[in-house]
Amino acid sequence: MDKIKAYFALTKPRVIELLLVATIPAMLQADRGENHIGMILLTLIGGWMGAAAANTFNMVADSDIDQKMGRTRARPLVRHTVTNRSASIFAWILMTASFFWLWLLCNSLTAAVFILITVAFYIFVYTKFLKRRTVMNIVWGGAAGCMPVAVGWAVIVDNFAIGTPQQWWQALVLWLIIFFWTPPHTWALAMKYRADYERAGVPMLPVMRTAEQTTRQILWYSWGTVIVSLLLVPATSWIYLAGALISGVIFLAMATKLHLGVKRGIDVKPLQLFILSNNYLALLFVALSVDAILGWTTIGAHFGISTVFF
Repeated sequence: MDKIKAYFALTKPRVIELLLVATIPAMLQADRGENHIGMILLTLIGGWMGAAAANTFNMVADSDIDQKMGRTRARPLVRHTVTNRSASIFAWILMTASFFWLWLLCNSLTAAVFILITVAFYIFVYTKFLKRRTVMNIVWGGAAGCMPVAVGWAVIVDNFAIGTPQQWWQALVLWLIIFFWTPPHTWALAMKYRADYERAGVPMLPVMRTAEQTTRQILWYSWGTVIVSLLLVPATSWIYLAGALISGVIFLAMATKLHLGVKRGIDVKPLQLFILSNNYLALLFVALSVDAILGWTTIGAHFGISTVFF
């Protein structure tokens, strides 16, 4: 049982939860008003295996620095509960299973290829190159975490949108939401564990810049997240608009509070923003999911705005 728990821990289940939360609204919005529950469940399983493979490969690549960080010292490879070789084999099995699952069971070679691209980018571009070399590592490396929306969108398009406008621009907007959301989410956590990253030699923004410079970047990316989220409004109804505005205001208020607190030199709790950022994304995507399930007339249609771009 301990061995099973160790292998499960390799997949970073909490990280995967966020990725899967992004897949569901993308699939629902890709075919508004049509709830393909069976296909969504199949895609979630395939996507879980792909994300689990990427996270396991990541733990293997980072096993040396994980030993230096208090936050990661309980990980299986650090405690030698699982060997690096066994973990690598486990990751290859998961990645292969994910590819064929999405291709053959979800009938989407596009989604299957997206998974391979995601794993390759996350490991070779982010983990092995960007993470240890540049202060902007999470900005560009976080692009891998945006891919679940593309995977989900591809499955719906390949199965149910043949001969109809596929509207990939909406998938791009969802991708950008997560792209802009990732830095403030991660930097808030890195502020809390700054000493860990410094000890491990990882040039995270809070290590290489002052707290004020870090929170200023957090604030700018938070604004970027909220602004981009509003680009989807013409293709949704008032439900999503309300969710985006309410969650966005709360998110920006917390980011602003953190930045102003640092500028004034008072004690701040960046972990609060980290937790709130999770809740922000969850609320935004729940609003989109409900909106897509109900399939009400879109705001764009109300004002005669076409949302069919490509």
